[in-house]
Amino acid sequence: MAKSKVRKKAVYTPPQKSKAPEVSPRWLVPTMIALWLVGLAWIAVFYVTASTGTDVPVMTDLGNWNLGIGFTAIILGVILSTRWR
Repeated sequence: MAKSKVRKKAVYTPPQKSKAPEVSPRWLVPTMIALWLVGLAWIAVFYVTASTGTDVPVMTDLGNWNLGIGFTAIILGVILSTRWR
């Protein structure tokens, strides 16, 4: 019976990298949550004032652009959540 060939080289193992864990900035989570809440509150206030006929100076002038403002704030909060470590 033939002998199996012996491997001449050792198996390559990459060197261990001691990388420090990444930490989120302290402002990230409060800003993220604030944007979510502001966006949600903006949309809710717009719907309530539009359904009751209440005249809010800035919101009434913007019309349906209020939805864009609210959803933009929520989307910015989601974008910030991708940076959270």
